[in-house]
Amino acid sequence: MNPNKPPSELQEAIASLRPYFVRAGWFSLFSSLLVLAPSVYMLEVYDRVVNSRNHTTLVMLTLLVLGAYVVMEVLEWARSEVMYEAGTELDKKLSGRVFNAIFEANLKRQPGGTQQPLNDLRQVRDFLHSPALLAVLESPIALVMMVLLFLISPVLGWSSLVFGVLQTLVAWLNERSTKPPLTQANRSAIAAQQYADGTLRNAEVIESMGMLRNTHRRWLSKQQDFLRLQALASERAGGFQALSKLVQNILSSLLLGLGCWLLLHNQLNGGGGMMIIGSIFGGRMLAPLVQVVSQWQAVVNVRDAWGRLDQLLTTIPAKPNNMALPAPRGTLQVEQLVAGAPGSPVPILRGVAFALNPSDVLAVVGPSASGKTTLARLLVGLWPAVGGKVRLDGADVHTWDKGELGPHIGYLPQGVELFEGSLAENIARFGEVDRAKVEAATRAVGLHEFILSLPQGYDSPVGADGARLSGGQRQRVGLARALYGDPVFVVLDEPNSSLDEEGDAALASAIVTAKARGTTFVVMTHRTSILAVADKMLVLRDGQQQAFGPRDEVLGALNQAALQAQAPAQAAAQQAARAGQTRIVAA
Repeated sequence: MNPNKPPSELQEAIASLRPYFVRAGWFSLFSSLLVLAPSVYMLEVYDRVVNSRNHTTLVMLTLLVLGAYVVMEVLEWARSEVMYEAGTELDKKLSGRVFNAIFEANLKRQPGGTQQPLNDLRQVRDFLHSPALLAVLESPIALVMMVLLFLISPVLGWSSLVFGVLQTLVAWLNERSTKPPLTQANRSAIAAQQYADGTLRNAEVIESMGMLRNTHRRWLSKQQDFLRLQALASERAGGFQALSKLVQNILSSLLLGLGCWLLLHNQLNGGGGMMIIGSIFGGRMLAPLVQVVSQWQAVVNVRDAWGRLDQLLTTIPAKPNNMALPAPRGTLQVEQLVAGAPGSPVPILRGVAFALNPSDVLAVVGPSASGKTTLARLLVGLWPAVGGKVRLDGADVHTWDKGELGPHIGYLPQGVELFEGSLAENIARFGEVDRAKVEAATRAVGLHEFILSLPQGYDSPVGADGARLSGGQRQRVGLARALYGDPVFVVLDEPNSSLDEEGDAALASAIVTAKARGTTFVVMTHRTSILAVADKMLVLRDGQQQAFGPRDEVLGALNQAALQAQAPAQAAAQQAARAGQTRIVAA
């Protein structure tokens, strides 16, 4: 990390867990020292009990080592609990932030707008109490063991240092060898999962047109790439893991042999027992590195997850807490709007400008791909504008805190999305359900009687994506949700595309009723039935504003333009007819 670069949000979150790491480090230090208890017990039994044949000494030594075992296990448990709490604390700090970042990335059509960042956060959280990180926390004990080996004999100390360097080299080679296939395997696994998710979302289309075999073949290809790369990485990691354990075993035996040689030459401090102690110290010194090498796949996976998560949080920073604004009254100003889909350099709307007063009803018409849906998204602040502004009561809609603005806004997109829950919860926007307001909204769109006919009434579940309702019913529920709580500004994108004549009449009645309360409406539509309740009209073509003004004036201008366009064609047809008659007479 660049020391001059400020820490990222993820790094700050990890840094805030420092007290947990300190506590776990102390627990690791003492529990690692207690690992030597069996060796000390063995030496004491040989030295004190075998020679003295004292049963009391044997009992006391046994009780002491049993106590050491109990304390060691308690320390291990406490360390694990501390790191689990650290993971829980990290989740509390970041889960909401990551969820919001995913949501915003999805709105902006940026990478990361899937559930993968939540999986990445879980992977980082679980790594905090994984064997790999716990082994890192034990690494200070390796230095203690090395110092003790130097005190027993410099020869043993230097030998252990050489093998420590060798073990580090094995870990580095393991990293170089396994990182590329593991990284690519992770990407292939994510791609396969995302493809499978997309397939499930479009199950009806795939089944109806017999696409299952082809989609399965494509998914299987991605899955096989993942399995092949993972197998390659596991094969390489297994080889280095075996090599790492070999280095550890060789060092233990080598230190035992060197200790014996030094004892024979009277160069071993502490006597003959230090041969065994030195061998044990050598094995314990390399144990953390061996554990890290054996868990290296988890290390690479969490590093990739960290990188993706850090990039998402950096790309989509947390929104600042802006000053609260007064509730809007419904005055809309669109100022020379230039906009396109997020991430695309091609503008969809160019130079759109108009204004609405409270209780105005604007009908936006135009052919397909004229920019009506893009305008709807801009009006409610979902997409940013490249140029110009959308202002509601003078404030920029895009930057207005949606948690603050949302209750005053109603929005019905073209594709109505309902969520797992009851009808009442969906209409009440999953806030506190006000039965009176819910009923008022459903009555306004002509849905109340239908809901009462259901066995569970307003508590009836809609199913995943509203699967238990028809298209027209889903659209009416979405419309009731848009009108819930008497919002002051409502944007409806093709609200009657799935409605019958009765639904059309209910929609028009709902608009008239809300208009009387001062609600401002913008309705994108292809159907002329909605024009009867519109005050103003906006015509879009190829993303440009063709006409705007009072409904009757715009309709008159459109009719006049149509007549003028027809006049040359009619004159040409009449001239052709006269020419044909002249030829007949001449003949």
